[in-house]
Amino acid sequence: MVAPLALIFMTQWMLLITQLCVGWHCTDCINGSAIENFSCVIYNISFMNCTWQAGKDAPGDTQYFLYWQNSRYDDVKECELYIKDENGRNTGCRFQNVRIETEKAYFLVNGSSKDSLIQFYDVYIQLYKIEKLMPPENITVNCDEIKSNCIIQWQRPQISHSNKDKCFKYKIDIKYKDNPEGKTIYISIQEGGNNHTFQRYNTGKKYLLQMRAAGSVCFVSPAWGEWSAPVEFGNEELTSSVWILLVVAVGTLLVAIVTVLFCKRTGCWKAAFPQVPEPKNSFCGLPHNTELTESKIQAITSDKEEITLVADILK
Repeated sequence: MVAPLALIFMTQWMLLITQLCVGWHCTDCINGSAIENFSCVIYNISFMNCTWQAGKDAPGDTQYFLYWQNSRYDDVKECELYIKDENGRNTGCRFQNVRIETEKAYFLVNGSSKDSLIQFYDVYIQLYKIEKLMPPENITVNCDEIKSNCIIQWQRPQISHSNKDKCFKYKIDIKYKDNPEGKTIYISIQEGGNNHTFQRYNTGKKYLLQMRAAGSVCFVSPAWGEWSAPVEFGNEELTSSVWILLVVAVGTLLVAIVTVLFCKRTGCWKAAFPQVPEPKNSFCGLPHNTELTESKIQAITSDKEEITLVADILK
């Protein structure tokens, strides 16, 4: 197994060296035909974009091709996903699953044209230096209402080649929520760690906090990374409109209570809401002599019986 792998490795290197030698000894190449402004950036842990511009004196039909090698132990690979301009010319490349090594990576961009020889461009790049760091993760703020201290906690940004907190430094930026585009009221840079104490001098305000990270030691990019999403914390003081509504509500309630107590004491309810008279009882004038009442009922009953008897005779 060793011999075939060594043969493949040597073949790839011979191909790369041949390309370099052709470009190096290319006396008939057009000056100014090599690419310009070559740059690469690594983002989202393992994605990489490389871009360039065509040489200012390159023929219109010039096409460019990128080859790269992550380390001496890796194979030489051509770009698998080119970025093209409106004319179909390759002006960049997208990479996935990029692994950051301690060694420098090698990039080679050569060109081809029907009628001309094109100069090549090559460069060595330390990949960790071109990484755009993600923001710190899981940022939380817990405030002590008595001491007015707020404890900020976070986790380091994810990178593919280090898991040590000491490799990072952090920038903390705090503004008032009601003026997010205004002046920063607090800024701090902390080496390592994953927590920080912020002293609130105005406990009646809400704040917005953002953080970003950069490499401090280790093989981590020293450039500041992306800002985190704003994190809101603190107590928001009542606005003037809210105060007005509260005053109106309390005033209305007090007026209602005073009115009820005053009317209850002075009897103004009777004047405002007079009582409706009850209907008279039709039996109120009847005598209370029980014997007389019973005799009248018997007389009425006997009259009815006589009438009934006469009716039966007529039948």
